[in-house]
Amino acid sequence: MIKFNNLSQEIPFLLFMEKYNEALFANQKSIEAISISSYNKEMKEVDSRYVNLKFISNDEFIFFSNYQSPKAVSFNSHNQIAALIYWHSINVQIRMKAKIKKTSIELNQKYFSDRSVDKNALAISSDQSKQIDSYIKVIENYDKVLEEDDLKKCPEYWGGYSFIPYYFEFWEGHESRINKREVYNKIDGIWKHSFLQP
Repeated sequence: MIKFNNLSQEIPFLLFMEKYNEALFANQKSIEAISISSYNKEMKEVDSRYVNLKFISNDEFIFFSNYQSPKAVSFNSHNQIAALIYWHSINVQIRMKAKIKKTSIELNQKYFSDRSVDKNALAISSDQSKQIDSYIKVIENYDKVLEEDDLKKCPEYWGGYSFIPYYFEFWEGHESRINKREVYNKIDGIWKHSFLQP
């Protein structure tokens, strides 16, 4: 589930929530899953991964991660991202483009303290995406942290990312293949509305 806080009343955000509610009503699984694509300037490499979108506060989309992970390195290198959601229950794809930044320490701590100790133990014990000798070692690290650490204190290397889309494409698939592609592109502070051919 995605939590909406004081959602922006601008049209693309309202349309996003409308499609979200349709998918929720259609029992969409993993409705919060969103693919984030980034570019690492040093490696000259594009990468994508799924994360769980936790909040949309006004116009900010927020998820949480390890600040030392490969995606964090990419975000530091190049702060422009592309984001993609597909809700198969209603056959809708939503594409976004945005600039990304870290959330505040205060928000990170509040969110971390509200999470379960199991999730926090994993966040603390995992050196995210780094190579390890075996999966057994992952379990051992997790069990050790679960027993010893303060599991409500957010570590400095973990926290949120927020992005404010300046581009939305709402794609609706149809059996006829005459798919609907509706675009909102923010240019000089004004949303420009258009359609794309299928």
